[in-house]
Amino acid sequence: MQQNSLMKSTLVYCVLFVAAAMSVMLYYAATKTVGVTDLAQDEVVRPAVRKEETTPAAPTGENEIAIDRSAKNTNYFCIPMPENVKAEEVVLENHYMDKELWVSISAAKAKDYEAFYRAGSVYGNCENVEDGYFEAEKERICLRFTLDDVYEYRSIFEDHILYVEFVPSKEVYEKIIVIDPAYGGEEQGVSVEGILSKDITLDVAKALKTMFDESDIKVYYTRMDDSNPGAEDRVELAAATKADMLIRIEVSGDENSKLYGTSAVYNSKYFIPGFGNVELADLLEREVVTSISGKACGLIESTAEDRVVNSATVPAAAIRVGYLTNSQEAILLQREDYIKRIAEGIYNAVVKAYEESGTE
Repeated sequence: MQQNSLMKSTLVYCVLFVAAAMSVMLYYAATKTVGVTDLAQDEVVRPAVRKEETTPAAPTGENEIAIDRSAKNTNYFCIPMPENVKAEEVVLENHYMDKELWVSISAAKAKDYEAFYRAGSVYGNCENVEDGYFEAEKERICLRFTLDDVYEYRSIFEDHILYVEFVPSKEVYEKIIVIDPAYGGEEQGVSVEGILSKDITLDVAKALKTMFDESDIKVYYTRMDDSNPGAEDRVELAAATKADMLIRIEVSGDENSKLYGTSAVYNSKYFIPGFGNVELADLLEREVVTSISGKACGLIESTAEDRVVNSATVPAAAIRVGYLTNSQEAILLQREDYIKRIAEGIYNAVVKAYEESGTE
């Protein structure tokens, strides 16, 4: 009898516990506090630009987003959302090379949201935001905010407001590097029979991304499409993110078609104590040559033409992965497995660089 009573009491407590747990879950569901999906710029392909267009169309007064800078009693930049927008329909895109935050909202009829952003304003901690405007497309509306620097973001969607906190890269990641695929756009690099250096360097960067995405190293890429950022912008990315090193990927070419092999370029005029430009260049050449079972052509001092390597204030080097003017090496540089081996060499060099500098 006593045992039955105990079992009944236990059952009652279990039911009450489950009911209480369900109540808590329903409460949090009702408040709709949801983290928003982040999408890094290196995963965003810029829309194709027609040849006659040199720059994107400037925002007009009609699509500017009003910024209320009077309220600063929060750490968050606050972006109101139309009532029927759900968290899963919102994506943050970090266009760090342009110093822009894009907030994309999926919608069957994006133009329905235009009136909302014409009439309303964003507010809160706006000190990092210079301006903003929106673009309505077929199935999304994109809010574009120009920032004063490169940031990572923490975001929460709650009660129809997107809260965004701007965070310096070094506060989020301990290890940061910048990968710079050379050339891009009209700057093709060495070109032989339709094979372009700009495509090879981009292929190596994409292979590297697959590897670094599985590591604890944060990588910023100066380009992951056919754009061509200026040398200053490429260098500034390393400074803005306080990167530990900058690695530029290049392709060699020469009138002497018999030349082949791998080399690395370093800046001898800017001395960094400990692990610096020469050490990075040496590691890159050794590891890439080992990975591809290739020929080392040695380290090369930078010239005035090596603007990125010459301007960087972090350990920086350019790895020249082969001669496109050599017929045999040109064939290899078009092979996916060979590109992957080059990327593995660069990846191994980065890992060893952290080991040698004492940051593991």
